[in-house]
Amino acid sequence: MSDERTSSTIESDPSEETTEILRETVETFDCTSGTLHRRDGDELTLVASVDIPESVLSRIERIPIGKGMAGLAAERAEPVDVCNLQTDDSGVAEEGARATGMEGSLAAPIFGADDRVEGTIGVAKPERYEFRPDEREQLMAVGRRLLDHDDA
Repeated sequence: MSDERTSSTIESDPSEETTEILRETVETFDCTSGTLHRRDGDELTLVASVDIPESVLSRIERIPIGKGMAGLAAERAEPVDVCNLQTDDSGVAEEGARATGMEGSLAAPIFGADDRVEGTIGVAKPERYEFRPDEREQLMAVGRRLLDHDDA
């Protein structure tokens, strides 16, 4: 099956179904918030969010690749997680992420058919939490589902 993509196929204005998939994902992971970003060149652009405080949205609307959890997930092409955003001193958590009040957080890249990072998906919970390897894989599978939905 040939499926070539020259630009991000994540919709810049997501359908209600895409937003609903993000909501379901937040619930499935027993989290309280989530984000979906699409890749635009060397940045990620926020296209959908669930229960992100208004004061934080402006900070995460555009994220440089390599900065913060979503940017690092895109740069490394692998999931990035932090068990407590509030106390993380590794440099992974940015001030905007701390402003959410969340602790356990996971961001995963979304790959297109050509293995190009097309965006990121993230979930977070208000308590300290270490995401398991199977949860990291599960979040990446949701990203693939979002791309499949967009192609339909």
